[in-house]
Amino acid sequence: MHVHILGICGSFMGGIAAIAKSLGHTVTGSDTNVYPPMSTQLEQLDIELTAGFDTQQFTPCPDMVIIGNAMARGNPAVEYVLNRNLPYTSGPQWLLDNLLNDRWVIAASGTHGKTTTSSMIAWILEDVGLNPGFLIGGVPENFGISARIGVSPFFVIEADEYDSAFFDKRSKFVHYRPKTLVMNNLEFDHADIFENLDAIKKQFHHLVRCVPANGTIISPADDTNLEDVLNKGCWSETQKVGDSDASDWRAELINADGSQFNVWQHNKLVGCVNWELIGDHNVSNAVMAIAAAHHAGVQTADAINALSRFKNVKRRMEVKGEIAGITVYDDFAHHPTAIQTTIAGLRHKVGDSRIIAVLEPRSNTMKMGIHKDTLANSWQQASEVFLFEPPNVDWSMQALVANSIAPVHLYQDTDRIIEAVVELAEPGDQILVMSNGGFNGIHQSLLTALAVKFTNNI
Repeated sequence: MHVHILGICGSFMGGIAAIAKSLGHTVTGSDTNVYPPMSTQLEQLDIELTAGFDTQQFTPCPDMVIIGNAMARGNPAVEYVLNRNLPYTSGPQWLLDNLLNDRWVIAASGTHGKTTTSSMIAWILEDVGLNPGFLIGGVPENFGISARIGVSPFFVIEADEYDSAFFDKRSKFVHYRPKTLVMNNLEFDHADIFENLDAIKKQFHHLVRCVPANGTIISPADDTNLEDVLNKGCWSETQKVGDSDASDWRAELINADGSQFNVWQHNKLVGCVNWELIGDHNVSNAVMAIAAAHHAGVQTADAINALSRFKNVKRRMEVKGEIAGITVYDDFAHHPTAIQTTIAGLRHKVGDSRIIAVLEPRSNTMKMGIHKDTLANSWQQASEVFLFEPPNVDWSMQALVANSIAPVHLYQDTDRIIEAVVELAEPGDQILVMSNGGFNGIHQSLLTALAVKFTNNI
């Protein structure tokens, strides 16, 4: 078939494109705001990409149009599909119909950690020779691609609670029907589509309803929001990850930065993870991944051993470069909790070294001001904060400057941020850039400007 994807450059839709291509379909697509790593993946897959949504892209006419959830009524391409009654579907529904129905689906859900946890699970299964399929909202560096069909019964998927399409407002994850479900955590997010936290809990319980009786749900022992979800009704085995002896699984830090930790299963020490990642959040992600792989039949010791060779996902504390002893990181953090845990993990790693945090509050929830009362508290372990104020925010960020203990510098222009950060930077500094978008290519611009300042060559 000829499959055409509207909104192909999103992390999920790019994965759909890779899977459709692997299944033998001709794949084309269109989007705006194209940037790595997804643009690179599509180029490597030799998928024809149209910039924008002009209706000429439907010549020749595709057999099926997959419409991403960023597409809305009024979009010329969407209107063309509807007016001409072209066959169309959502990405999650297409995935269920074409791939997931006969697979053992392992889904990683939650407000934070979905991408990293699903990448860990996929890598554990790969490392023990199970060759899983996967679709992940990022590019795991162990694989170099965000999605593949695999050859085993297992399919690992990042289970996003965001809606499926303009014509299907259910969360994506209700289409996945997992046998193994990880629920990492639950906080209020996506205020553009969810009225309140209870609305998100309702969608999570729809997901719980899809897990079979012979399936397993793995969740933290101390997340009251997820306990509320499970208390609405649960028909599957549950396993708890926590700090107490009563938990099914728990971690015991050896190094404070999370680079080494023991794993306990049913109060028995089963091994030690010694790896490249840092941060309490990644320790939690790892234990969740080990538990999920165990349900799929992987020996715990083998899962622990596999994580010693795990490489993180692109844009998750990814080192973009080092100039004159100054390290520049790229991280996807876009919620106060994620910002706090990311900075805390780096602080544990670098000790008293100066951390310069550069933040773009880009998500719809951020722009609406939902987190304005908690955002300033999230970066207090940073030494300096450079905050970009987008032109289309619904609130003034000036109050964040006054309410922060850590010094905050507010800018409406990324070029000025680059100038200010480079002027401040000295050898030994850690520059942590946090955004869930391209941020105008600020990472490379910082490295280039630092090279001019310190070495006069790149």
